[in-house]
Amino acid sequence: MIVVTGATGHLGRLVVEGLKQKLPAEQVVAAVRTPEKAFDLGVVVRKADYDEPETLVTALDGADKVLLISGSEVGSRVPQHRAIVEAARKAGATHLVYTSAPKADTTPLILAPEHKATEEIIRESGLTFTFLRNGWYNENYEQTVQQAVQTGSFIGSAGEGRTASAARADYAAAAVAVLTGEGHENKVYELSGDVAWTRAELGATLSDVSGKPVTYRDLTPEEHQAALVEAGLPEATAQFVVALDGNTRDGLLAETSGELRQLIGRPTTPIAAYVADVVKSL
Repeated sequence: MIVVTGATGHLGRLVVEGLKQKLPAEQVVAAVRTPEKAFDLGVVVRKADYDEPETLVTALDGADKVLLISGSEVGSRVPQHRAIVEAARKAGATHLVYTSAPKADTTPLILAPEHKATEEIIRESGLTFTFLRNGWYNENYEQTVQQAVQTGSFIGSAGEGRTASAARADYAAAAVAVLTGEGHENKVYELSGDVAWTRAELGATLSDVSGKPVTYRDLTPEEHQAALVEAGLPEATAQFVVALDGNTRDGLLAETSGELRQLIGRPTTPIAAYVADVVKSL
């Protein structure tokens, strides 16, 4: 039996759909905070609230493998993840797969500390593990693409930094491959897209796809933060966005390891394909 936490999220739903193509539905468990949101998945549904450990033990009962999709509540993830790991250990699970961040144990990436801490908890648990260190999703740029096409420009402070993004479906397919395959025990996979692109190149892609001129305007971090606050973002959110652009500028999201392509057995989805889909929907 394979249990998927966070199964009603964007990534979780894709993983469940992928598992259903390879396994009987009764062998897949969607462990979710709000069960009524999961019944359309067509698999076994169990309540699993990261903040209610007693629900986790029940949700993971009988699990052979568990996919721990990292929580979305920044600042609360470490205790939440610890509760899942403990429940998996109590349930006698043989393999825990975790969606982590690029080079989580060594990178200065702003998102990495909670992932590094979770990886340490998993290693210390004694469970067999696989760390899927997911890079950036094409879907992270949905609002940027929409706004840029509508206004003809977009801003940032990433400089010439590159982003090796891939589709969320690509990362989901990698999780399915690990959960249903063999030989992934105690492995760490650095997952990213096949091609790393700059923001200026994204602007050129937007121009080509939309048929309208779209330009990228690179700002200093200070100018970028001021512009975001002026546009209505809370100060803390603006600081976070600027920090991510700084990470991009420093090359922390640029690695094209090829490991995602190898796991899924096909090329990753290029940003241009995603841009085309978004533009078509406008």
